Amino acid sequence: MKILHSHIVPPNTAQERLSEYARKIFPNIPSRKGIKKAILRNEILLNGKPVETGRWVQPGDQIDWVDLELRIPKILPLNLDVIFEDEYLAVINKPAGIIVSGNQFRTIENALLYNISKSTENDGLRKPRAVHRLDSSTSGLLLVAKTAYAHLKMSQQFEAKTILKKYQAIVIGDIKKVGVLEKPIDGKDAITYFEKIKVVPSLKNKWLSLIDLFPQTGRTHQLRIHLSSLGFPILGDALYGKEGMILKHKGLFLCAVELIFSHPKTNEKMKVEINVPQKYETLLRREERRWQKYQS
Repeated sequence: MKILHSHIVPPNTAQERLSEYARKIFPNIPSRKGIKKAILRNEILLNGKPVETGRWVQPGDQIDWVDLELRIPKILPLNLDVIFEDEYLAVINKPAGIIVSGNQFRTIENALLYNISKSTENDGLRKPRAVHRLDSSTSGLLLVAKTAYAHLKMSQQFEAKTILKKYQAIVIGDIKKVGVLEKPIDGKDAITYFEKIKVVPSLKNKWLSLIDLFPQTGRTHQLRIHLSSLGFPILGDALYGKEGMILKHKGLFLCAVELIFSHPKTNEKMKVEINVPQKYETLLRREERRWQKYQS
């Protein structure tokens, strides 16, 4: 058994049931249901002992989140491009077409131990975990925690919106130079800034624009929904694209190209960046050549 995170209930804390109190101190356990499952699996201990979810928490109690090391991690032999790695975290370049996590075997998280080393820190995770998500069809930078403390601190940064993300995409149409999209998604605020890098003519789509995207919130499919609602869907988007104008068999032209965050251990400001896949520039050059050839 390994203690991943330990907490002492401070004086004058109001009486509360363990399942509710634990949600506040272990935010990287994703839900109320996840907390209850962890208690039932004896992965959350009160004063060193397993207890039921309804046990009352008192000032001075010690609450531990532990790894029982009962499950053998699944390892997918899939080569990933590791951009950065130390004892606490890693940043990988996620390929398009594979989900980050889930019940199936072919996931990014199952491939992590094939590509990065386990942390030697006391709270090192047996299986590194992604701190955020990218759609299956989206490629680019993915932040991975190698220790429980790193996962907690990075999750807090995402929650506080202090992690800055930049994406690049090719959209259908000649979008304006700069703009902001504030269309709510599922009833929640969603904000995206964008800036056009270049535009090229296209015989099939009239125009294609290469743009930078700066999401200020992290709603599901936010960039894809925002751009589609503006009338400039991302090229290759089979879900939100225009009927008859979807580029088949080339994938979604959306890539996470930059992350700026504070290192969870040193608090050093870090900036990690990559270039978009070569297919972006190849496609834009080809479209422009075809248009020029047709004009001549």
